[in-house]
Amino acid sequence: MTIEAIFFDAGNTLIFIDPKTVIPILEGHGASVGVETFREAEFQARAQLTRRVEEGAFGTEDHIWSEYMQTLFRACGVSEDRLEEVGKKVIDIFYERHLWTFMDPTAPDALDQLRDAGYRLAVISNADGRVEGLIEGVGIRDRFEFVMDSAIEGVEKPDPEIFLRACRRMGVDPGRAVYVGDLYPVDCLGSQAVGMHPVLMDPLDRLDYPVDRIPDIGALPPLVEQLSHRP
Repeated sequence: MTIEAIFFDAGNTLIFIDPKTVIPILEGHGASVGVETFREAEFQARAQLTRRVEEGAFGTEDHIWSEYMQTLFRACGVSEDRLEEVGKKVIDIFYERHLWTFMDPTAPDALDQLRDAGYRLAVISNADGRVEGLIEGVGIRDRFEFVMDSAIEGVEKPDPEIFLRACRRMGVDPGRAVYVGDLYPVDCLGSQAVGMHPVLMDPLDRLDYPVDRIPDIGALPPLVEQLSHRP
């Protein structure tokens, strides 16, 4: 296949919940949490989010994200009677300065490799209007031609329109584009429906879906090279 463009999800693909922000709150409410425990808990929360999307949710509804957070807190060892208090502290931080502020450390070099190889890059994210600022805050905004935020666009994944709109904006055929994201029913099925090639983020190597998977953005350049030589 001929690849001209690579589009990325933002949350849990390029940027992640910063453990250094959330873990102290959890530990202050009785949990004992290491980084690996936090990663496992986040995996469980994302699996729950995926199930809800497969049941018909978009994944951006307030109650769905409340469930995501509560699943994360429980898996980190927060007791039921302290979930509400922890949730309030975390949501206050979310509105004050966001939570997805930790960048995949493999991303900058991998993005540079892809751009130097001639691929055009952009972001398509279901977000709340702040995602471009988050991408800029971690220092990688200059790698992308544009950042598309569903709250600003008025349409969100997996609606085909947001993927097609991004391709039109870049001037590329969807069949010549790759989309990288972390939620199979939202990112992979949504992009695949318009002819893009989906790639699923699978940092713990435990997902079982019929698409190409990578553990981090650092693994993307060699995969794109392989895709470029597939018939």
